[in-house]
Amino acid sequence: MNIDVRSVHFELSEESKKYLATKVERIGYAKDMIIDLLFALTKDANRYKLEVTVNFRWGAQAHLQETAFEVNPGIDILMDKLDQKLTKEKEKIQQKN
Repeated sequence: MNIDVRSVHFELSEESKKYLATKVERIGYAKDMIIDLLFALTKDANRYKLEVTVNFRWGAQAHLQETAFEVNPGIDILMDKLDQKLTKEKEKIQQKN
């Protein structure tokens, strides 16, 4: 699983990078399903737009986004959404087999 994190219009702090890394560990159960996990964190005025694109091994792609006033709470919400999406995808694949 390749993980790419990009921050646009601001420098992501080491603390936030570590925070994101620990949150990504939470979805370790899905690492065999994912090829790429691409994060784009953008700062606009006083808000952050957090996006993640997931490329699955079977060719499907998912794009999730969240806006927040602070990075870390936004990461929490985005990772919760990602966790739900991965669970749904895993169930779909298991039903087909």
